[in-house]
Amino acid sequence: MSQIDIRHSHSLSPARARQAVQEVADKLSERFEFQLRWEGDVLHFSRGGVDGAIELLPRQLRVTARLGFLMSAFKGRIEEEIRRVLDERFG
Repeated sequence: MSQIDIRHSHSLSPARARQAVQEVADKLSERFEFQLRWEGDVLHFSRGGVDGAIELLPRQLRVTARLGFLMSAFKGRIEEEIRRVLDERFG
């Protein structure tokens, strides 16, 4: 099982950061067909072979994910797409 752990700083207000996280999640969901749900300041995403979360912290986001055996072959692509979208939305 592969793991992804990305930390990305931001300077947005909590409300704007939450909105941006939702936009990121929506974009990733379109591309990778994730199911999404919020629990407090943590957005959980999942699909067959992937379980993860985007944790909204003061001035920082943390994206974590566990990839199953088959999805681990796509780790680089998934990680690259997450980083690209985070850079796009959070600078």
